[in-house]
Amino acid sequence: MATRKTFIIFLILLLVPLFLKFFLLEALVINSTDGDRDVVCIEMERKALLKFKGGLEDPSGRLSSWVGGDCCKWQGVDCNNGTGHVIKLDLKNPYQSDEAAFPLSRLIGQISDSLLDLKYLNYLDLSKNELSGLIPDSIGNLDNLRYLDLSDNSISGSIPASIGRLLLLEELDLSHNGMNGTIPESIGQLKELLTLTFDWNPWKGRVSEIHFMGLIKLEYFSSYLSPATNNSLVFDITSDWIPPFSLKVIRIGNCILSQTFPAWLGTQKELYQIILHNVGISDTIPEWLWKLSPQLGWLDLSRNQLRGKPPSPLSFSTSHGWSMADLSFNRLEGPLPLWYNLTYLVLGNNLFSGPVPSNIGELSSLRVLTISGNLLNGTIPSSLTNLKYLRIIDLSNNHLSGKIPNHWKDMEMLGIIDLSKNRLYGEIPSSICSIHVIYLLKLGDNHLSGELSPSLQNCSLYSLDLGNNRFSGEIPKWIGERMSSLKQLRLRGNMLTGNIPEQLCGLSDLRILDLALNNLSGSIPPCLGHLSAMNHVTLLDPSPDYLYTDYYYTEGMELVVKGKEMEFERILSIVKLIDLSRNNLWGEIPHGIKNLSTLGTLNLSRNQLTGKIPEDIGAMQGLETLDLSSNRLSGPIPLSMASITSLSDLNLSHNLLSGPIPTTNQFPTFNDPSMYEGNLALCGLPLSTQCSTPNEDHKDEEDEKEDHDDGWETLWFFTSMGLGFPVGFWAVCGTLALKKSWRHAYFRFVGEAKDRMYVFIAVNVARFRRKMKRNGGAQG
Repeated sequence: MATRKTFIIFLILLLVPLFLKFFLLEALVINSTDGDRDVVCIEMERKALLKFKGGLEDPSGRLSSWVGGDCCKWQGVDCNNGTGHVIKLDLKNPYQSDEAAFPLSRLIGQISDSLLDLKYLNYLDLSKNELSGLIPDSIGNLDNLRYLDLSDNSISGSIPASIGRLLLLEELDLSHNGMNGTIPESIGQLKELLTLTFDWNPWKGRVSEIHFMGLIKLEYFSSYLSPATNNSLVFDITSDWIPPFSLKVIRIGNCILSQTFPAWLGTQKELYQIILHNVGISDTIPEWLWKLSPQLGWLDLSRNQLRGKPPSPLSFSTSHGWSMADLSFNRLEGPLPLWYNLTYLVLGNNLFSGPVPSNIGELSSLRVLTISGNLLNGTIPSSLTNLKYLRIIDLSNNHLSGKIPNHWKDMEMLGIIDLSKNRLYGEIPSSICSIHVIYLLKLGDNHLSGELSPSLQNCSLYSLDLGNNRFSGEIPKWIGERMSSLKQLRLRGNMLTGNIPEQLCGLSDLRILDLALNNLSGSIPPCLGHLSAMNHVTLLDPSPDYLYTDYYYTEGMELVVKGKEMEFERILSIVKLIDLSRNNLWGEIPHGIKNLSTLGTLNLSRNQLTGKIPEDIGAMQGLETLDLSSNRLSGPIPLSMASITSLSDLNLSHNLLSGPIPTTNQFPTFNDPSMYEGNLALCGLPLSTQCSTPNEDHKDEEDEKEDHDDGWETLWFFTSMGLGFPVGFWAVCGTLALKKSWRHAYFRFVGEAKDRMYVFIAVNVARFRRKMKRNGGAQG
């Protein structure tokens, strides 16, 4: 019996593992089969998706797969494998990297309430489309949502208060919309929230501690608004507030944060990115912030009123890739600090003084160095050319002197050099264009001299500014032959001589040609009308996002427009100008200039130009400013000029123009006589010289003839009287005394002469009165 029990126990022990293995295999098979089986979506959710699709325009057919009974197979839709419920809807525009396809691939319409029927949805991404209207008020019903991205659309209004019911939400991105309402306090209930992004919306109202009260897990907060919002969002947070979270990233821009540096930020020990741009701080930078520098990879405190002397040296973190420090547009002072491990160092428009540190070449990781608009003096240190990774160098608008360093050949990545508005002298070093990638060279407003070096033709420039220096010699022909990409050429205010080379006409992309204030002579090349960039419309480059482009460089150029020096920056890409004023150019204005239909400013003043203004100048429909003053132009003002309705600034003074001033379209608004003065034969308003009508001219001719005839009669009459008196006196009186019959005849003659005299005077008085009456009527 015992043996039998032992056998049974042995058999059980032997079979149990086999059964367990069998059941385990069965479970695996069942699970595998269950995972591979076709999951059919819930009918109510399929209808909700179709209703959402019905309210959209889909130009590129991105939702063309949304047909059939199983919505789980539709593009952008994911379902739970077990239940069939829709859990993910990802309709983010996938073509944002393709600028040509991006606009066409946007979904257009409104966020339908039907999406609220997807009650098991935990992921919703509708970003980078053209969705408009209120986020639905009942958005809070999607209480399984963990990820919500509605960025880069046209959504307006406020955030619904019901959003506070999304207690599982971890990421919320509403950036780049038109949401102009307030931010609800219920945001502060999202205790699982890690990332909160409000960027680039015209928010209004106030944000207080209540908005952050329950955000215990928040790591990333961004409220970087458009400058156009005019600081309409105000942070109303007390100085002794202690946040419940520990941020790693804070980005606040173009809002009102605090006049003093926010003390609560000092409690955030894990920060590696701080952006407080244009937030109204007028204070010194606290010591605790500088102690964070070893972990900071991105520090932006620009456009505030920060004071004091930053510490030097400092080292920043490189653990997050490239690193940046931007403290521009403040009131920081002292010597220029040396900060290491930075990719971008932007300290422009402060009060830094003294020389540029001689060991600045030790900042070996720099790609961008912008220290313009300070009070720096001394020479440019030669160690600067050791920064071999440098792409942009901007030392403009300081008090730097001496010569430009001569060792640039190792800076193979350098694309922009701006040393303008300093006191540099000497010649342009020949090595500066051994770097073929340079596309912007700005050396204007210095004391540089010599001829334009042939080495410049080795640069692939699209902008060359050498204005207001002391360069001499002729304008080289190779500028037009070798610099085929040139868009802006500014050589004004030098001592250049010779003719304007016809080769410049080959610069098909040229939009700005400023050769004013030189000693150029000869005629204006007729081929200037072939500058093709000035006869078609140029679109304004999209407004760049400050965070990604302005750190590089804000390109600008100082031009004379409407008689004033103006700095053009954002719209420089669409400015079209030709300024050849204050030279010794002669000859006629070439008729081909009419082909420049989108040219905005044409200034040919203070030359020796002759001939007529081209009759068909009206074809220049883009002209806003036209200055032809102080030449020797003759003939009438062309009537076609009145068809240039964009013309708002005109100067034709001090020429030899004649005839009437046009009176149609915008010409009556040109009511300043000074724009026509010095043209003695011009007439019409606003000049005091009136033009006569053709009928009046005919009457004046008749009156002139009558006056001419009357003049001869009067002259003959008084001459006869003068000569006849002594002769007649002795001849007649002597005869009358001797002969009675002659005496009677004489007195009869005197009576008749008296009658003729009366008639003569009466006729001429009548003519005089008629003429006076006519002249008086014309003046009235």
